[in-house]
Amino acid sequence: MKQLDKKAVWLFFIRQILVTVILAVWSVSALFESFKTNIGTAIIWFVIILIILIILTYVWARLSYHFYRYELREDGFRKELGVVWKKYTTIPYERIQNVDIYRGLLARLLGLSDLHIQTAGMSSSRKKGISAEGVLPGLSVGDAEQIRDELVKRSRQFKSQGL
Repeated sequence: MKQLDKKAVWLFFIRQILVTVILAVWSVSALFESFKTNIGTAIIWFVIILIILIILTYVWARLSYHFYRYELREDGFRKELGVVWKKYTTIPYERIQNVDIYRGLLARLLGLSDLHIQTAGMSSSRKKGISAEGVLPGLSVGDAEQIRDELVKRSRQFKSQGL
């Protein structure tokens, strides 16, 4: 099984920072409420909590990267992910309808791409806000294009053979 690009750790980390900021703001409001008379103590606690949250966010991003794997098998595309709860997804090649590459601002800054594999069963669900069934975040640009081309090729082969 293959891993994502090593820079994907930073992609995961930066995406999770938003949660960290929300937790920090929540803790600050609770701290200021608790330490109404001593603002200096509240600020010190806020900085300590913020540092701890940033460290934990980075550790979580590293673990997420470590446990995110994928492969192109004989029967279909397979990925597994999850730190605490593992998720295994296999998409048969004959179900693949479209393979898209997305490069948002953050991904472009890091030189990465997200690969979205859309399947026949998920096309109606996607309109309701559910994303593609198979998403690979944090691939290098070259790997994303190579995997896309290979998935499209295998999908066409399976469909033309009637398998």
